[in-house]
Amino acid sequence: MSVEKVKKVVSSPNPKFNSYAPVLVVLLIVASFFLGSLWSEVKYLRAGAGQPVLGANNGNDAPTQQAPEDNGAPVKVSVDDDPTLGDKKAKVTLIEFSDYECPFCKKYFTDTYPQIKKDYIDTGKVKLVFRDLPLGFHQNAPKEAEAAECARKQGSDTAYYKYHDQIFTKTTSNGTGLALDQLPVIAKELGLNVSKFQQCLDSGEYKAEVDKDLADAGKVGASGTPTFFIGKSTSNGEIDGIKVVGAQPYSAFKTVIDELLK
Repeated sequence: MSVEKVKKVVSSPNPKFNSYAPVLVVLLIVASFFLGSLWSEVKYLRAGAGQPVLGANNGNDAPTQQAPEDNGAPVKVSVDDDPTLGDKKAKVTLIEFSDYECPFCKKYFTDTYPQIKKDYIDTGKVKLVFRDLPLGFHQNAPKEAEAAECARKQGSDTAYYKYHDQIFTKTTSNGTGLALDQLPVIAKELGLNVSKFQQCLDSGEYKAEVDKDLADAGKVGASGTPTFFIGKSTSNGEIDGIKVVGAQPYSAFKTVIDELLK
């Protein structure tokens, strides 16, 4: 029933009905609003998009999770001093800006990353560099990023990626998918010194490192999570990266990587 029809009914001389009319009008308007919102969300998700909301993290604009976009001109991106997985002399570098609580990042980790690792990283063709991009509206993401760095402090890049894998495996994502009290539990499971790990985490030793990654992401146009830059490796660690955004299928990465390996 349309709002206009409701208005006509409301204006009827039936006093019994009129006593309920205001409530019916409000319910109809509320129902229309939610139906419209639901339809908009369905269309948005069909388009492959993420959360279209700007957040903030320590005063910095936090990127949103966005729909995949076409690859444009290569962008100069540095590996910085971030953890590397794979042969450091690999011909191609894959830089990933990601958020441990981002559902699209988890989807990539689950659906796409294993095949990339098997075909390219484990074979020495590609090296992965993971850079933190915790979104402001994902409450636990910054501390999870710091926790992975604390793991790295004890056991180098190998420990970092073991910890990285466990966070993505255990979290249900969306901000608080992994309780912060589980961070030292993961450290214990990986054989790390839990006391030293907790001290590192509580001190905020790697907060500045995470914040720097966030700032660098903005400088290179990483406006969504996950965002990837793929390019030929260089001696100075700065690549001309082809930008790939979103939880893309394996084929999207394969196309770019194979071209760079020629």
